[in-house]
Amino acid sequence: MMAEVSAEALDAAKAKVGKPAKHTLAAVRSFTERAEALLATPATLRANVRHQVAVLTDQRVQAELQRRPVAELRDLVGRGARLNTVAEAGFASVAQILASGPQRIQAVPGIGPQTAQQVVGAAQRFAAQVTEQTQFRFDPDRKDPAQAQLLATLMALRHADSAVTTLEPQLRQLTAQTAPLVSDAEPTTSRPSMLFRGSAKKHAALTALAQLDAVLADPRVASLHRTLESQERATDPSSYPEWQAWDEYTSDAASFNALLSTLGGAGEGDDTEAAQGFIPAELRQEISAVPLDTGLLTATLRGYQAFGAQYAIHQKFSILGDEMGLGKTVESLAVLAHLAARGQRRFLVVCPASVLANWTNEIAKHSRLTAHTLHGSGRDATTRTWLRDGGVAVTTFDTLGRLDGITEADVAMMVVDEAHLAKNPTTKRSQAVAEAVNHSQRAMFLTGTPMENRVEEFRNLVSYLQPAIAKGIDATDAVAGAKRFRRAVAPVYLRRNQEDVLTELPDKIEVEDWVYFTPADNAAYNATVQSRNLMQMRQAAFHAENSAKLERLAEIADEACEDGLKMVVFSNFLHVLDRIGNQLGSRAMGPITGSVPPQVRQQIVDEFARRDGHAVLLLQIEAGGQGLNIQAASIVVIAEPQWKPSTEEQAVARAYRMGQVRKVQVHRLLAKGSVDERLREVQEEKSLLFAEFARRSEAKEADARAVDTREHRPDSLDDNAVPLEQRIVMAEQHRLGIS
Repeated sequence: MMAEVSAEALDAAKAKVGKPAKHTLAAVRSFTERAEALLATPATLRANVRHQVAVLTDQRVQAELQRRPVAELRDLVGRGARLNTVAEAGFASVAQILASGPQRIQAVPGIGPQTAQQVVGAAQRFAAQVTEQTQFRFDPDRKDPAQAQLLATLMALRHADSAVTTLEPQLRQLTAQTAPLVSDAEPTTSRPSMLFRGSAKKHAALTALAQLDAVLADPRVASLHRTLESQERATDPSSYPEWQAWDEYTSDAASFNALLSTLGGAGEGDDTEAAQGFIPAELRQEISAVPLDTGLLTATLRGYQAFGAQYAIHQKFSILGDEMGLGKTVESLAVLAHLAARGQRRFLVVCPASVLANWTNEIAKHSRLTAHTLHGSGRDATTRTWLRDGGVAVTTFDTLGRLDGITEADVAMMVVDEAHLAKNPTTKRSQAVAEAVNHSQRAMFLTGTPMENRVEEFRNLVSYLQPAIAKGIDATDAVAGAKRFRRAVAPVYLRRNQEDVLTELPDKIEVEDWVYFTPADNAAYNATVQSRNLMQMRQAAFHAENSAKLERLAEIADEACEDGLKMVVFSNFLHVLDRIGNQLGSRAMGPITGSVPPQVRQQIVDEFARRDGHAVLLLQIEAGGQGLNIQAASIVVIAEPQWKPSTEEQAVARAYRMGQVRKVQVHRLLAKGSVDERLREVQEEKSLLFAEFARRSEAKEADARAVDTREHRPDSLDDNAVPLEQRIVMAEQHRLGIS
């Protein structure tokens, strides 16, 4: 502990007896009191958050009750309650009924005591229902002081949690060291007290005072004192002005809402079957009992995320199939951080090249783990560093098979992102994944693509992880429904959907923007059909100068500009993105295409997020539809229909995901009388030209002469031996009468 006190130090202590000694003890007491207060700050701030959430939620409940008319009590009040009479007497809303009570209701002519009690009782039950259904969520379009105060308290709480984790050992040690010294040195604060003490007690008091002086003079304690001062400011909600609180929230809403979810706001049903993947109760209890060490994790886990991490730890080899936007990356980092805290050293992440940069960013942002990028020209040297020092190696599917030392690395956990890309066991990438899994202690596959309707693909993925379970997977379980399927594969597959666990997500509005071709559009389109070029047919709606689709997209962008909202546009085609970029001018950013390196893609997204107000980010859908987080955008435009609905869903999920703070508008641009209709039929698994051949007008039924001879459906449209792309061209040629 303390070194022996020198004679010089004792002489200095004697000179301080009285008022100077009193100042020294006061300084030490003040420091320890402030230290204890800082350590208690997280609990205080959590109580404040809960109180503020309760107040804000109650305000929203009261506003809703004020908005709801008395007539809505009819189903609750019973027959013969004469609600119309109550409303005509001036009690217009449910809130007014509650505020008035039965006595005032009974004063209305024609309303007796029993009816008054019925009406008030119905209003109380109605209010309870509204309260249960009301979930607090931040509204950045209504930046009132109360919400800003709650955000500031959450900011302070985040700093308080971090401060306690970092400083508690040092502060506790210092408090334990100084407490007995302060007690022993107390006599030195009074000269008379020291005069009447024996030499031994005087020496003990002076020694304690000298030791306290030495403690205060220690550079480490001085540094700790400065840190304490800065943390006191950081943990004070008043340190954060409203503008800063809102800026922080809009840039990192996911972290705020995750923390809020642990305190009774922005919550999810953590204890529901849906939030725990509909797995059997016995297995659920075993998983919930797994201790989760988050000491090396800097992110706050939501309840369902903690359960997902516990699941992967308990099961060792598993697939995390959470819907896109639920934070699978953070869940997997929680597993790696837990294993690292328990002494494990090497981890491996395999992902598409397009999300390589995103993974390294997320590792640095959400954990204290070290990332190593095993990709590109320096991968061999980086691999040697990783093998020597440990950490998280991040590589791509195509690079994995070319890396040396992976099978001998004793990987503690292998994470495969977008694991459905390894669904075909005959490909080199799948074989490389299978080989690496076989030499890893644990493995975790991540995929947001639902597996219920892809049983064979799912069986292939499971065979890499748990072959015995793969043999027992029965397609009839999938046919019987998602819940039964998930229970049947619970030992290896966990999936949760957004609506089950993210109750604070704002609304998503999806619109099909059908346009009619201009004459110039028609001419351009008919020429592409004549040439039998399907790719040109899909782009033709953007060829003409006065393109109807381009005009509609410009209208959407102008509306977004007026509201100061950011927008993303997805297309499969570079030509279409070029046309849109030329139309929008300087407000267009990108495009992000397959030729843009992953690191640059992330830089473009970051710049888009930082730009004040309106901006439009252009993305090629295959390049930008996976891996990127674009929550800064609240308007999504898909320029033409894609072959698979899942491609469009993945694109939308770039914006509509955890951390989105605004209502998301999704616009699908579609042209009537074009191949867009055929592709929508493919998406909906309908027959080609369904609308053309399945409906007959009354006039045609009444007069055979009115029947169009083209309505005789060509047999080739239903011939699966003919490639689908070719049949679509044939369908359009037939519809337009082009032979």
